[in-house]
Amino acid sequence: MPEPTGPALNLEPQHLCAASDLAERGLAQVFDVQLWRQPARAFALRFDGQVVGYLNRCAHVPTEMDWQAGQFLDQDKRWIICAIHGAAYEPANGVCVGGPCRGKRLHPVKLHEVDGQVFWSPDNDIQPVAPA
Repeated sequence: MPEPTGPALNLEPQHLCAASDLAERGLAQVFDVQLWRQPARAFALRFDGQVVGYLNRCAHVPTEMDWQAGQFLDQDKRWIICAIHGAAYEPANGVCVGGPCRGKRLHPVKLHEVDGQVFWSPDNDIQPVAPA
């Protein structure tokens, strides 16, 4: 008897924004995803010229980290900071460098730029929100 199958995974790159919408160490672009078929949020920002993306979940306790919409970086714009727990993360790789989850890391979302546009790539765990 064949194994039951769930919905097919969508692995097509998803348009997020224009590359110019992500200013160096500026506001992040926050977007909805599904993590293991449950609603979740992710964010993308530009740091040292690269676009990086992560789930909007602290590695200590899975709560959203932005202290205001799109605000993830500390005052000096050096670290991604969890507004709830004060954990500090290295933007380039998501590793926690200070706070209650030292050594753990944020869950990455793969981003890439093509022709002035930013796209994110779904995977087995993170999928686009199903159309209504």
